[in-house]
Amino acid sequence: MSGPLFSICVPAYNRAALLPPLLESIITQDFDDYEIIIAEDMSRERPQIKLIAEDYSEHHPGKIRYIENEKNLGFDGNIRELVARSHGGYCFFMGNDDLMNEGALKVVAAGINRHPDVGVVLRSYASFDGDPSNINQVFRYFPDERFFPAGADAACTLYRRSVVIPGVVIHRQTALKYATDRYDGTLLYQIYLVANILLDRNGIYLPEIIALYRNGGVPEFGNAEAERGRFVPENRTIESSVQFMQGMLDIAQGIEQERGIPLYKKIRADIANYSYPVLSIQADRSRSEFCKYWMALCGIGFWRFPLFHVYFLSLITLGVGRSDGIIAAIKRQLGYTPVLGSISRGKTL
Repeated sequence: MSGPLFSICVPAYNRAALLPPLLESIITQDFDDYEIIIAEDMSRERPQIKLIAEDYSEHHPGKIRYIENEKNLGFDGNIRELVARSHGGYCFFMGNDDLMNEGALKVVAAGINRHPDVGVVLRSYASFDGDPSNINQVFRYFPDERFFPAGADAACTLYRRSVVIPGVVIHRQTALKYATDRYDGTLLYQIYLVANILLDRNGIYLPEIIALYRNGGVPEFGNAEAERGRFVPENRTIESSVQFMQGMLDIAQGIEQERGIPLYKKIRADIANYSYPVLSIQADRSRSEFCKYWMALCGIGFWRFPLFHVYFLSLITLGVGRSDGIIAAIKRQLGYTPVLGSISRGKTL
């Protein structure tokens, strides 16, 4: 491999003020075999982002590449552009407002070196409010390191768990093999890549916290041509939330048809069994609006799964705060997210 082990891929759109903390969290890592590539996607803050990228590049020569898209590609197109323009063996994605946890690159590199033919790394991450010291939740899917042999079980298990972008790591050459614009506008290109790569290559799960996800902020989606009509800038509408979930199902169904490997039903069940965040994102609306959202999700197939209705009833009767508290307490007690349904648990190592 002639390039670095990792290309740290940052899709940049506005939020210039939050880019320096991200870059600092990367360049202070105790690991040096990486490049950082920032792809700016025609946002109003392009001049500020360019100045920041150029300043860091000057102080860290050879480490940072900054590119500007000639048109607004949208989230999915920008992820694809980053993969195409990277030089590393693996693309390590980071949201432009998130942070890389201390020691993350060394942990991921060691995990890849311990296992054969790794195509995807499933990471643990934590979310924070305001300051990274204010961690409010840890997302740890299994209690220990796991190995997932290539195939449908690996693809189904890691699919939903790779939606949140910071810390998603994929094998770049295999990702290039499956490049497509078919799912542009879904905001889910990374899970399309994750599923396809895992049908060819192995996956691993690392229990260490790799990335820190910043809560809050204004959603920027809906400006690109492919996203218009699906998402509304600076708003999370009921319709856009349904569109997002439908996109997850459409991608799973599309891959099943293209590859001739059954994925759809198992992925749908996994999404429904862990649908509490899907419901809670709209739970602050009026009861009638929230019921409308629940019915729309029932309409795309979630009605079949009892846990989906349990989450809905909890949010209706207890509210978001108390429901969040119950789920967080269960996860703290276990030390990881409970394993529900028939997803693969991988091989314990």
